[in-house]
Amino acid sequence: MDWKLEGSARKTDSRVLQEQEVILEDTGEDSISESFQLLQIDVECEHLEGDTLPTGSAMWCSKNVQRKQRHWEKIVAAKKSKRKQEKERRKANRVENSGICPQHSKRFLRSLTKERLLEAKHSGPRLCIDLSMTHHMSKKELSRLAGQIRRLYGSNKKADRPFWIYLTGFTTDSHLYEECLRMNDGFSSYLLDITEEDCFSLFPLETLVYLTPDSEHALEDVDLNKVYILGGLVDESIQKKVTFQKAQEHSVKTARLPIQEYMVRCQNRKNYHSEILAINQVFDILSAYFETQNWPEALKKGVSSRKGYVLQNSVE
Repeated sequence: MDWKLEGSARKTDSRVLQEQEVILEDTGEDSISESFQLLQIDVECEHLEGDTLPTGSAMWCSKNVQRKQRHWEKIVAAKKSKRKQEKERRKANRVENSGICPQHSKRFLRSLTKERLLEAKHSGPRLCIDLSMTHHMSKKELSRLAGQIRRLYGSNKKADRPFWIYLTGFTTDSHLYEECLRMNDGFSSYLLDITEEDCFSLFPLETLVYLTPDSEHALEDVDLNKVYILGGLVDESIQKKVTFQKAQEHSVKTARLPIQEYMVRCQNRKNYHSEILAINQVFDILSAYFETQNWPEALKKGVSSRKGYVLQNSVE
């Protein structure tokens, strides 16, 4: 009786092997490795049967193989469906972006971006991030600043008319540098200037304009002969006039974004109104204005309604 049952189990396993071979032909090369795993399971089961396992164990092994096979078939079907959806999505994107030079490769676009940035180094506007005030910042504040630097650089890469960026007062043994390496992929290969030198000694003082919300003078235009400075400061304790006082100490001109000239306060539940922006938000405004020469359009891009300000024409 035992040999009959064992023979039946072997026939069952043989049918499973035949079914797997048919499925293997249907699914293609993507699932060959998974099929071999199942075939290996079947071989192991036959070895177990040859080791004088009880009849019940042989039958259990065959059911286990069938269960794994059903699970495998579900995975194969899900992968096919996912590949089909991804293919349709890429096709739709190609149709949608047909007017944006779809023939350009990623390598070509990267080289084009590099060319624009290097051109800005010689003839574009200059922006300096003053990182000499980070020694009083907490680790959380340094992480936020590193994230702002990443977003600022990303926006500059996408700009049609990018700025050339300087990170001044920035030492490679600082905690901020470690955070930038940790949070920003490829930070060490960013196309910008990094120096330990202070911005006030790096450039002639008459060419500097320190952008600070505490200034009395509104910025009217972006001058290619000027170097605009943003204070790299994330201060959750909200110390007022830190960057303004630093600019005064070095007798450097100051300016603020023309938020008051083109925007008005709007009512909100918290009655909150603030002109203090992250450095990447300030840069987005400068970059948008440099390309459009339109302050309302630029301010709309960078000043969120959560700051409590809206454009004047939107109220009227």
